Amino acid sequence: MRRVAIMLVATLYLVTGCNNLLGGSRSDDRLIPELTTLRVGVGNPIDTAPLRIAVEDGSFTRAGLHVELVDEASNTEGLSGLASGRLDVAFATDVAFFKAAAAGTALQLQGEACTSAPFTMALMTLPGSTYTQLTGKKTPRIAVDELDDLGVLTVRSMFATAGGDPSKIRFVRRSFGEMPAALRDRSADAALMIESFITEAQQNLGAQVLADSSRGATMNFPMTGYASSGIFAQANPRTLALFRSVLADAQQRATDPSIVRQALPRLAAIDNATADLVALGEYPSSLNGVRLQRVADLMHSSGMLANRLDVRSMVPPDVS
Repeated sequence: MRRVAIMLVATLYLVTGCNNLLGGSRSDDRLIPELTTLRVGVGNPIDTAPLRIAVEDGSFTRAGLHVELVDEASNTEGLSGLASGRLDVAFATDVAFFKAAAAGTALQLQGEACTSAPFTMALMTLPGSTYTQLTGKKTPRIAVDELDDLGVLTVRSMFATAGGDPSKIRFVRRSFGEMPAALRDRSADAALMIESFITEAQQNLGAQVLADSSRGATMNFPMTGYASSGIFAQANPRTLALFRSVLADAQQRATDPSIVRQALPRLAAIDNATADLVALGEYPSSLNGVRLQRVADLMHSSGMLANRLDVRSMVPPDVS
């Protein structure tokens, strides 16, 4: 009997020890978030669909974290929300985050939202346009939603890949909703659109693809992501680790496009037919510094960043 008792004690010790090593003990304070509520900014409904779905279906709540979604009108609004404390995590283009970091803003990346795929970003023209080849105009006027952001970086790369001169492009700023009007009144020769605006322009206006962005340096290109301020990240590492864990699961589930398409009519206010037709990008389930470095390096080589930015310095220490 004594031998059996000793074996039971030893087994219990081993199980308990393994649980502690693996983070299985519920008394381990590393599993308890510093905050129970996280205010997260969201923008483009397609890019942020996995996050929105996870909030809707209670994935974050079951993990012990209440995520409050806050609509952002622009990258600037997201970054200012971090600076003011109105947001704990912001959504923006990777270009916007890297520009801010290069200017001295301390940021920590918390997740990748969406990576481009064929026809998720494209230069569009209207029927009857004389602009039929990417390099067919010496000084084309291209509409982009923001100056000096992802659209500009992408278009310049597309022109360089096609053998054109990116320095000759004249960019005009238009919101995605204003781009069809810019094409109609010829204040722009082409417009860089994203989904669902591409599909809607094709359906409603017969718009045509002049050039797809998924080529050369911008093939399968990281577009958008989530980040927190460096100060907030330092004070709340467990909260953000929990956020990243649930987000990763949500992004993984979104690899099934039917899940995203079924949610888009209520998330993006588009009809079922449009939701079935839109081109979907990829939803990375983990932060990848090597993949994101592509964006920073293209920004540097194109002159958008004066110095090379090391993206790994923006990745949480517990992420490889």
